[in-house]
Amino acid sequence: MRRDLTTTLLGAATLLTLLVAAGLGLSAPLDINQGSLVRLMFVHVPSAWLSYLAYGGTGLFGLLYLIRRERRWDRLAMSSAEIGVLFTVVTIVGGMLWAKPTWGTYWVWDARLTTTALSLVVYGAYLLIRTLIDDPDRRARVSAVVGLVGTLYVPINYMAVEWWRGVHQTQTLKLLGKVRFDAAPVYGWVLLMATVAFTLLYFYLLRVRAILAAREDAREELDVQAGLTTLGTARG
Repeated sequence: MRRDLTTTLLGAATLLTLLVAAGLGLSAPLDINQGSLVRLMFVHVPSAWLSYLAYGGTGLFGLLYLIRRERRWDRLAMSSAEIGVLFTVVTIVGGMLWAKPTWGTYWVWDARLTTTALSLVVYGAYLLIRTLIDDPDRRARVSAVVGLVGTLYVPINYMAVEWWRGVHQTQTLKLLGKVRFDAAPVYGWVLLMATVAFTLLYFYLLRVRAILAAREDAREELDVQAGLTTLGTARG
């Protein structure tokens, strides 16, 4: 009961903040250069943040599994990776819709875009590996190592626009050195609310997916036990 109530409350808070963020985004003033196109920022930037958060979570949960050897950390790592892949796709699609009218093309092999695309390869491989290893403990160990290495993507992708200057703009929010928000101040509060909403969305999706993963693990263990019982009966 407590789990269901917590999930319900978290889902309600997520929905409320998403609605508030959507309302603020739709009522925000048009940009002098980009017009209504600037509103894509309120989805694109939080989606990118959510993918960073999710991939960081994959590495953290994987590390906790290696330390504690508790299956719940492995389930959280897997769930976080799936969410990261999903919102990386959202980030790419939103960026393409923004790029076409501003750059004249949907895609260029800019450093930021290229590393973002590569993250799909890395975490797609992470999820693929999980399907290829039957032993749960070995699967969790290998996945944890891949997830930890994969978190290198986050700082590399964030700094790509500084290290390899291309057509992509520099960071909207600069965190290194003197913190700076490189957008019109009127958009700051909207982007903040959207980021909060997407952060809550991450934790809600993580909780729901982890609950489902726990049920899948329980069924898998029952199937293994049933198989061993059947084998023992046949031998008897």
